[in-house]
Amino acid sequence: MPKNEKDLILKVTDLKMHFPIRKGLLAKTVGHVKAVDGVSFEIERGKTFGLVGESGCGKTTVGKCVLRIYNPTGGEIVYNGKDIANYSASEMSPIRRDIQMIFQDPYSSLDPRQSLKSILKEAIVCDMKPHGATEIEKRISELMISVGLDPIMMDRFPHELSGGQRQRLGIARALACNPDLIICDEPVSALDVSIQAQVINLLKNLQKQLGLSYLFIAHDLAVVRNIADNIAVMYLGHIVETMDSDEIYAHSIHPYTKALLSAVPITDYYEEQKRQRLPLEGEVPSPIHAPSGCPFHPRCPYATDKCKEKMPDLTERMPNHFVACHNV
Repeated sequence: MPKNEKDLILKVTDLKMHFPIRKGLLAKTVGHVKAVDGVSFEIERGKTFGLVGESGCGKTTVGKCVLRIYNPTGGEIVYNGKDIANYSASEMSPIRRDIQMIFQDPYSSLDPRQSLKSILKEAIVCDMKPHGATEIEKRISELMISVGLDPIMMDRFPHELSGGQRQRLGIARALACNPDLIICDEPVSALDVSIQAQVINLLKNLQKQLGLSYLFIAHDLAVVRNIADNIAVMYLGHIVETMDSDEIYAHSIHPYTKALLSAVPITDYYEEQKRQRLPLEGEVPSPIHAPSGCPFHPRCPYATDKCKEKMPDLTERMPNHFVACHNV
């Protein structure tokens, strides 16, 4: 990880997001869902940090905490040297233009009653600065061209676009605010495989042109490996392993990471036949009643009594390769 804090655009330390469970007429708190429980990571300027894990592990909650859609229970979120974890809504207002989000579902993240022109105009003028009509239309055309959409389509509505075009519109909307950091919340999971590749290439090209930084959230290891510089693997609200993207296939260490990789299909038939599957037994535990010690120990084939009693620390096992496991 970078030693110079100036190289970091985002530093998250011990982030926690616990949702209260309320019951009864008086809405009494009877417990908490520990969606995120002590997550730490760093993002360098102009780089992509991939956050990977199965559904329900808390990766999307991390992104929403960074954007302060959720108010975190604890921890620090340092953006450009400022801890924004406890900022008020008014203090967050200018920062939200610098941190934008691309949502998972291009079908539900766009207002069906607004035209493309109206959607992009709304993002452009929300800085409350004076904008002329000609200037706005020129900016809309530039945004559409930058994401591969024809400006002639600006009077269309979202239902007249394909899934890939809608996601491109979502990317254009994020770019309209001239952000430094974009949180990509599974931006290609709802798209066809061929369209996924186009959108990933578009994001990579935009990063080179504009110097953007990405927090890329996904459950597909192959997709994340293709775009991320560093990857963190999450399980039940915790990061269990973090490494450079080139390391994940060659030198992954944690049993959960290995199990995820063994489930990724290989196109080479003979190589696929040689591979050893690492099936995981049981179901993912509930974050309401998380297991003691290591959260992965009920499904881990190598678990010991120590794993059941003590949470492993995320420690550096190789250069820039951190693992949370007692039995490495």
